[in-house]
Amino acid sequence: MRQMKHLRRSETTHSPHSIERRKRRRTCASFSLMYSGINGDDVLIGDGSAVDLSEDGLGIRGNCPVNVGMELTLFLYLLDDEEPLFVSEATVAWTAGSLFGVVVKEVSLRDSDRILSFLRIQSVGQA
Repeated sequence: MRQMKHLRRSETTHSPHSIERRKRRRTCASFSLMYSGINGDDVLIGDGSAVDLSEDGLGIRGNCPVNVGMELTLFLYLLDDEEPLFVSEATVAWTAGSLFGVVVKEVSLRDSDRILSFLRIQSVGQA
């Protein structure tokens, strides 16, 4: 059985008019990805690229429109020559044209460690 990391929502509430609702700093990133989800009766499959990343979310520029609240599955093609990183559950938090942000809800412990490692390498490169 594969171990999964469930990310818990913060207990604090935010005004819907808050400008910044992120809990963690985002790091600029550029890698390709695929996303899929259900939109009504339709299966949505899109390609895109990450524009930023944190431990619990990422910004995406995609080729298939999504709606706030949609549940997505993601395959992230990090630049580490390993198999794609699999995010089994992410929720769309905001959209703006072809850009949208997702909150990561569930990822394996191994892939969570890969995200952290990737973020450490990226932050060193941006310092």
